[in-house]
Amino acid sequence: MRALVYHGPGRISWDTFTDPGIEAPTDAIVRVDATTVCGTDLHIRQGDLPEVRAGTVLGHEAVGEVMDVGSEVHSVTPGDRVIVSSVSACGSCEFCRDSMYGQCRGGGGWILGSLANGTQAELVRVPFADHSTWRWPATLARDDAVLFAEVLPTAYEVGVRNGHVAPGDTVVVVGAGPVGLAAVIIARIYSPRRIIAVDRSPSRLEAAIRLGADSAELPGRLIADLAEGPGAEVAIEAAGDPDSFVLCTRIVRPGGHIANIGMHGKPASLHLESLWRTNLTISTGQVDTSSTPWLLDLMAAGRLPVSELVTHSMGLGRMEEAYEVFSQGTETGALKVVLHRE
Repeated sequence: MRALVYHGPGRISWDTFTDPGIEAPTDAIVRVDATTVCGTDLHIRQGDLPEVRAGTVLGHEAVGEVMDVGSEVHSVTPGDRVIVSSVSACGSCEFCRDSMYGQCRGGGGWILGSLANGTQAELVRVPFADHSTWRWPATLARDDAVLFAEVLPTAYEVGVRNGHVAPGDTVVVVGAGPVGLAAVIIARIYSPRRIIAVDRSPSRLEAAIRLGADSAELPGRLIADLAEGPGAEVAIEAAGDPDSFVLCTRIVRPGGHIANIGMHGKPASLHLESLWRTNLTISTGQVDTSSTPWLLDLMAAGRLPVSELVTHSMGLGRMEEAYEVFSQGTETGALKVVLHRE
């Protein structure tokens, strides 16, 4: 098969690679119909995650067709179309029993594209297939379906749910990339008083307005007014930038919530000298994808207008180009870049 292989910091290539096979009775082999590039993949390419070894196939989001299953796989069979979860879940450890699949201690967690070969390939081995795949509804378009592998569950679980978004809240989403915009879409379901999107890209701010934000701006006067005034009940940090995290601490009101979604490649300052008496709750998290069935139901009910999140679609063989398009999103206008089987 062909796959996108990591060769060390700054080096990736679309190579010929050995086809995956069943290694454990709980495995499934999935033919990748669509995959995508994530901000985490950019961090890996830069060398920010030293646990990812050279020679690893990258990627952790995909949809496709089951080609083979191990003897202990019971929920899917060859020929089934599935959404491959970005998180693998053994289903039996303490954390999996609590639906905290991202913290799996039975050999799962976030392993695809990091500790195990991932989805940016023609075929992928999916560990613990019974708990790590979801049926791909026949009515769900391919480019929409791949968003359920990670983007939408992350926005909901780590952003909206951890942030305790409630009716009447002022919600500020800092970072209007794919996950930040998904957080805008899902937060709208909870009837907040207003949603404010903050980003440095004018095109992303325009997208935020189209997708449900009440206002969208560069860091400026509106944010200063929040910092000097009543503040926001919820700040969702979706940029993974130290300055964005500090901004969230300045705009949230006493008793409010900061939900950190963004992956940070370097330390962020936590000014406890000014925060210690504000009764803030700061949450972080690894997505579990336990919410995927609920999100699929919302999609079927027409409550998730997510198609606009996919801005670029190209063949799998253009994987290296896709990384460049995605990494230069401010110039290219890229949100999610989906790569599909040709």
